[in-house]
Amino acid sequence: MDLAQAASLADEYAKGGLERELATLRGEWGDEIEAAARNADYRVRAVAYRAIAQFRFRQKLELLRRGLEDESPAVRGSALIALEGLSRAHPGDVNSYRPLLHELAARDSNVAVRRLAIVCFRNGTAARETIVILDGIAGDDETDAEVRKTARSVSLLLVKKSNKK
Repeated sequence: MDLAQAASLADEYAKGGLERELATLRGEWGDEIEAAARNADYRVRAVAYRAIAQFRFRQKLELLRRGLEDESPAVRGSALIALEGLSRAHPGDVNSYRPLLHELAARDSNVAVRRLAIVCFRNGTAARETIVILDGIAGDDETDAEVRKTARSVSLLLVKKSNKK
């Protein structure tokens, strides 16, 4: 079994509530994920970051920072997908990476990475500076239309969240 297959199995265990099996699998694959995240091949790194979310590996959250700062858009995207998945139950995860997410959402050279960074904000708190940045992205005619649309919808969601308080 390779890392991608183990991650898929971990995801099944997590969805099925099989915590003991998931914990055993984490123990077997934890070092492998660490090694894969440092691999020279961006495809291997991308699988590693995706696996963090599939394993529900909250202990590896700091490793995500490395993925978010990777030179490969595929790796940054995988790390963002992992962060988005983990932050659904733990909004504080988004909050701890907020400055880096702001940078990715506003300035990343890859459109898909920008959109993924913006989507992550849905799971965090409604911080005023994030809403301002998203509104700026949504109003920038030189920005990709899908990025603007995503920024607009997430900004509206965050405004709704802030009004409920």
